Amino acid sequence: MSADQPRTPGRTGSSGEPLVHPVDWAFASRTAEALTAAGPRTTAREARREAEGLRAAAEAAVPHVHRLTGLEAARELRDSQVLVVDRPTWSRANTQSFAALLGPTFAHLQASRPAEYEAATLPVTTRATAVEMGGILAWLSAKVLGQYDPFSALPGPDGAPAGPAGGRLMLVVPNVVQVRREIHVDPADFRLWVCLHEQTHRVQFAAAPWLREHLQAEITGLTGGLFDKAESLPERLRSALAAANPLAGGGRGGTSGRPSLGLLGALQDEEDRERLSRVTAVMSLLEGHANVVMDAMDSSVVSSVKTIRRRFDERGDRRSAVDRAIRRILGMDAKMAQYRDGQRFVGAVVSQIGMDGFNVVWDAPELLPSEAEIHAPDTWVARIRAEA
Repeated sequence: MSADQPRTPGRTGSSGEPLVHPVDWAFASRTAEALTAAGPRTTAREARREAEGLRAAAEAAVPHVHRLTGLEAARELRDSQVLVVDRPTWSRANTQSFAALLGPTFAHLQASRPAEYEAATLPVTTRATAVEMGGILAWLSAKVLGQYDPFSALPGPDGAPAGPAGGRLMLVVPNVVQVRREIHVDPADFRLWVCLHEQTHRVQFAAAPWLREHLQAEITGLTGGLFDKAESLPERLRSALAAANPLAGGGRGGTSGRPSLGLLGALQDEEDRERLSRVTAVMSLLEGHANVVMDAMDSSVVSSVKTIRRRFDERGDRRSAVDRAIRRILGMDAKMAQYRDGQRFVGAVVSQIGMDGFNVVWDAPELLPSEAEIHAPDTWVARIRAEA
C-alpha cells in the first residue's frame, strides 16, 4: 500500500485494520490536477475582482432566496461555508467527499466479498482506478460553475469532516469567467444568477436537516447494489458505451426520446432501477427548485435574467460532438433532464398550492415526490392534500 493511500478511520476490515479503499484518492486528486485544462486568461487583478465579486454575490443571494422560497433556514445560514475555488481545488474537494460518501459501500463489500475486495485494493489496482477517476474529475472541473456539497460534512479519510456540519458551497471562478465571456452577459448579473441557484441548494439542506442522511443512504444502497453485481461489469460497460455513441440513432435522447443515463444507466437491474428512481426524484426536485428560484428574479434584481437564461441554454446547443459524447457517457444528459423535469414539477405545484404548500416537501422523507410524481405533479399535490 502506498504511503498516501487513504484510509477510512472508524471502519475496519476483517483483520481489524483500517479499511483500504479500492481508489487511491490522493493519487486521483493529483491526476485530476495534472490533467485539468487551463482556465481563461485573467490578470491577477481580474482574478481577485472576480473572486471578490462571487463572494459578494453569494452573500447578496441569500435574502433573495429567503424572499422567494419563504424558508426560514435562509435567514441564518451559518451551518456551512462558501468557498471560491479554482479547478484543481474543486477536484480535490470532490475526492474527499467521494471517499466519505463511498466509505459505507466499501465496508460492506469488504465484509461480503473479502477475497475480491482484497484483489481490488492492491496498489496497482487502486492507482489505475484513481487515474480513471482523476480523468473524469479533470473534465468535470472545467464544466461546473458551482456546487453545494452536503457530503463534505461526513468523516473523510483523515477522520475529520471535510467541511462544517452543513457542508460547503464551492464557486469555481475560472468556469464562471469562461461561460460569462462566451455568452457575453453582464458580470455582476451572471455572478448573482449563478449564486442564486447554488445558495438555494444550501438552503434546501438547511431547511431539511434529515436530507443529507436520507440521500446518503439511498446512494449507499445504489452503489452497494452496483458493486455487488460487478461480475457482469464488462458487459454492462459495453452496453453503456453503445448507448453513449453519438453516431448511433436517436439523437441526444436515444431512440426512446429520453436522455441516456450513461455508465450508471447501464449498470442497473430492477432493484437498482428502483433505487436510481428514488435518487433521480430527489435530485430532480433539488435542481428544479433551484432553477425556479434563479429564474424567478425580476429585472430589478438581475436586470438581464431573461437574456442570461436564453444565451446559457443556447450555449448548450453548440457543444462539440466529443463534448456531447463525454456528457452522455457520464450521464450528464440525464442530469440536464433533471433540471427541466424538476423545474416543471416545482412550477406546477407552486401554481396550484403556492410556495408555502410546496414547502411541506422539506418536512420529512415520506413527503418527497417519487419519480412518477415528478412527471405528474397533480398526483403529488393530491397525495399531500389527502395527508394534510
